Amino acid sequence: MDEKSGSSSHHRLLIVLLMVLLFGVIMVQYVCPSRSECEMLHQLGSWFKDGGGVTGSRSGSGNDIQDGLQRDPYIAEDGALIRFVPRFNFTKADLSRGVDFNIKGDDVIVFLHIQKTGGTTFGRHLVRNIQLERPCECHAGQKKCTCFRPGKKETWLFSRFSTGWSCGLHADWTELTSCVPSRMDSREAPENMPSRNYYYITILRDPVSRFLSEWRHVQRGATWRASLHVCDGRSPTLSELPSCYSGDDWSGCSLQEFMDCPYNLANNRQTRMLADLSLVGCYNVSTMSDEERWALLLESAKRNLRGMAFFGLTEYQRKTQYLFERTFNLEFIAPFTQLNGTRASSVDVPFETQHRILQLNRWDVELYEYARDLFLQRFQVARQQERRQARARRQQERRRLRGRLTTKQGRQLKPTDTPRQPACRSVVPEEPLRGKAGGDSAESEVLLPDWWDQDENGTMEDYMDNVEQW
Repeated sequence: MDEKSGSSSHHRLLIVLLMVLLFGVIMVQYVCPSRSECEMLHQLGSWFKDGGGVTGSRSGSGNDIQDGLQRDPYIAEDGALIRFVPRFNFTKADLSRGVDFNIKGDDVIVFLHIQKTGGTTFGRHLVRNIQLERPCECHAGQKKCTCFRPGKKETWLFSRFSTGWSCGLHADWTELTSCVPSRMDSREAPENMPSRNYYYITILRDPVSRFLSEWRHVQRGATWRASLHVCDGRSPTLSELPSCYSGDDWSGCSLQEFMDCPYNLANNRQTRMLADLSLVGCYNVSTMSDEERWALLLESAKRNLRGMAFFGLTEYQRKTQYLFERTFNLEFIAPFTQLNGTRASSVDVPFETQHRILQLNRWDVELYEYARDLFLQRFQVARQQERRQARARRQQERRRLRGRLTTKQGRQLKPTDTPRQPACRSVVPEEPLRGKAGGDSAESEVLLPDWWDQDENGTMEDYMDNVEQW
């Protein structure tokens, strides 16, 4: 009797210890969501979950299966926080992005290319990596590709690699919105044609990395002298926009020299290029204080960013691809790649210098935090919508199969027979995750256990939405 009592006590003690350990792992994930903090505790938690004798986990490619569920390919592509906490409140219209882009009609995608944001790579994706009925024609040795609509000799894309710098080198929001419609209409619009839909898109980047990348580019001899900076019908005068150098270029300039020039357009470039400059008198800085001027530009940039059909972030390549595909109902052929080994990342910058760069780009920093929050909320909403659509399709398929099974059983029963309830619910094989978007036929089917659809009121789904893992 004593041996049984001792064995029972040991079992209870082991259960208590196991529960304490599980509680500790959960608290580590909650208190220290980032791997850069509490690194040792995260390693312990990872060992317990993945390597500490827990079976049912298989590692491999992006379609790994873990604990019977298909691993989300978008998690931790960039070392972001495991749990994303929104900071800004956006309307439903701001978050649910989807346009009725008609490539066979008259719609046009306009790419606003900001310097050193990865726009060249994204621009090449647009002309070389989209599945189209009529792909863009790109030839070796030619800088531009021909991107015609199916059955027409009209372009559907206004970008560097399709139409060239038709509105000036790296034209900004102010230039594009006034230039693109007249350029497109003069090129190919017949008389009495209805107005087009112009869908503006852009890519943003972390301000410090972008600033350093532009410095390295200028240091190698880039000038962007061909930029027009047209605002309210004219380019700025030399007194309105002085030059930072006197020679042909600024090659060889030090980072200190680059930061010291008060006229350097690299400072807060993303805010300025996304804002409506006519609101502040264009490049005439004498109309208001510097603080008032930049505050107006920031609000204008935020407003224009919200109204754009799409924008992506250099630091989130896979999510950028996913949101573009969902927005325009188009699919890329090859997946985007997250490249962290840029020239800017190889620059060893002291803390004091980084702080100075942040001060010089304070408006870009605020814009980027705003854009990042909006971007991740849009991604979260899109994934939730995708899961709901996949769930609805599974439920519809199961109802269809149940109806077919009931009809079949009714035919087999004799008049004296009474129908019996099946011993267990039928299992319907799930459709594998495709990872593409753009329509019901291309929606992702997340592999979920059978109990997922038992709660018809959506309680479990709402709970999973609130603890979305990144």
